[in-house]
Amino acid sequence: MAGVSGCIKYSMFIFNFFFWVCGTLILALAIWIRVSEDGKEILTSSGDSSANPFVAVNILIAVGSIIMVLGFLGCCGAVKESRCMLLLFFIGLLLILLLQVAAGILGAAFKSESSRILNETLYADVKLLSETSDNGKEFREALTLFQKEFQCCGLVKGAADWGNNFQQISQSCKCTNNVQNSCIQYESTFVYNQTCLSLIKDLVEKHIIIVIAIAFGLAVIEILGLVFSMVLYCQIGSK
Repeated sequence: MAGVSGCIKYSMFIFNFFFWVCGTLILALAIWIRVSEDGKEILTSSGDSSANPFVAVNILIAVGSIIMVLGFLGCCGAVKESRCMLLLFFIGLLLILLLQVAAGILGAAFKSESSRILNETLYADVKLLSETSDNGKEFREALTLFQKEFQCCGLVKGAADWGNNFQQISQSCKCTNNVQNSCIQYESTFVYNQTCLSLIKDLVEKHIIIVIAIAFGLAVIEILGLVFSMVLYCQIGSK
């Protein structure tokens, strides 16, 4: 009868040990943010006050816990040659992989819809730029920093989007090098001709591509984990 491959056994252990360590770090960080005063300060000071700032932290706690449990099952299943633990590890990892595939399919199916919603949201937010009240203050501050970093001005109509607020943010729109008609004059100030709308959309698309690449890399690792666990499971059964 065939024995258990030591290479697969210890490869499985090392793989799941790092898997467990990653889950522990994610869980520890999420719990620290959730319970510590410093963490609460960070959450409440950044983000929309109308949204629950702890939703993302709760998700991280759940993800970290699941990764820890799966890593533990994989490590113990490999070392103790437990078919039950390896089977539970296989099922858990398979469910995660299926959820990733489902999320990818839904993301691809609703990509055009997401682009439309983003476009409509940005067009709706234009009116916040010319307001002088606290409404939309965070958005104005964020766009001011974005303008300075990415050398653009306004969202749709350029500097005119800012209305009476233009003089307050003019430095972030100020254009110093007029290369290939990149600058135009507005209220005696040379500002960037490029609006920020298209740049924001391009940036979002680039981040989506990065997320897809990370998800693809995780899927490859998960498939390897599934293969190793099933091979080890079968080898233990045939001992």
